[in-house]
Amino acid sequence: MKGFLAFPILLLLLFGTAVNAHFATGLEAYNSGDYATAMKEWKPLAEKGMVDAQFNLAWMHYFGKGVKRSYTSAAKWFQLAADQGHAESQYHLAWMYQKGMGVSRDYKAAVVLYQKAVDQGYTKALYNLGKMYADGKGVTRDYRAANKWFQLAAEQGNAYAQSNLGDMYQQGYGVIKDYRRAHMWLNISASQGIKKSLVDRNMLELKMNPADISKAQELARECIARGYKGC
Repeated sequence: MKGFLAFPILLLLLFGTAVNAHFATGLEAYNSGDYATAMKEWKPLAEKGMVDAQFNLAWMHYFGKGVKRSYTSAAKWFQLAADQGHAESQYHLAWMYQKGMGVSRDYKAAVVLYQKAVDQGYTKALYNLGKMYADGKGVTRDYRAANKWFQLAAEQGNAYAQSNLGDMYQQGYGVIKDYRRAHMWLNISASQGIKKSLVDRNMLELKMNPADISKAQELARECIARGYKGC
């Protein structure tokens, strides 16, 4: 029995080695700009269900690398990878559903996919999920939920989430209105190059007294020093 068992295991090992070799060859070709070879190596693997190859094919179709740009084909390959739990594919496919690129626009599908990506720890999806809740797209508008996701994204350094938090604290959307905290987040976002946050912060200062502005600036410095955590 041991002899019979060893033979199929050996075949599996050899097959796995061959698959990895084809994937590596495709990767080397892609990195050198030989997209035709990359496509040749990866497509058979993708068709056999290799999730990384499916993601790479989606990427090539999305940007037109070695093939004519096709959002429809990109969505197809992202979908296959997403169905296997590939978080980055779930994120990109969600974006395509949100924007109607290669698929019919479907906000509900986008929310589901963003949530799946978030559940797997794909932090880039945090901001997008928050925006869907803030705008009421695919879900009932819920500022508290939006604030939750923006907060988590802001802690990861997402400048747009930080800007949105500033707006929410300024308006009292989903949180108690707090000009100091609004100023803090807008200031932090502006320091990362978001021009709108700079304008919004300067406008907010017209509603604040010097002591509150000074305190908000102190809060921003402390928040940055803590890596945006616990702000």
